Amino acid sequence: MNGNDTHLKSIGYILWIFGFTGSHRFYYGKPVSGTIYFFTLGLLGIGWLIDLFLIPGMDAQADEKYNSGPLDYTVAWVLHTFLGIFGIHRMYMGKWISGIIYFLTGAVFGIGYLYDFWTLNDQVSELNSQA
Repeated sequence: MNGNDTHLKSIGYILWIFGFTGSHRFYYGKPVSGTIYFFTLGLLGIGWLIDLFLIPGMDAQADEKYNSGPLDYTVAWVLHTFLGIFGIHRMYMGKWISGIIYFLTGAVFGIGYLYDFWTLNDQVSELNSQA
């Protein structure tokens, strides 16, 4: 165990409110189930309800899997969720060129925005391990 608190349970529970979209699963680094939840409305609400009790475990797994460092996962996720189409989260991570490209192209016409839902935790973790 790396002893880091990279993800916050409080944010997980806030995202769980919108969990039928899979947002809490993306936040905790579970893009496949996040995508399934997105297309099935949280497995017709059943998986969403069960996740209320699974969040502490997902949080612990994310804390174990991802590297802490100067970049904060919660900040990156908030920026991506609300301003990702403008590339603000990429600029936060120091990826200025792709951030500007996202800004000028609407996150390359939305494809980059979706890509970052799948890979944002790994991107932040990699940059934190290099710091």
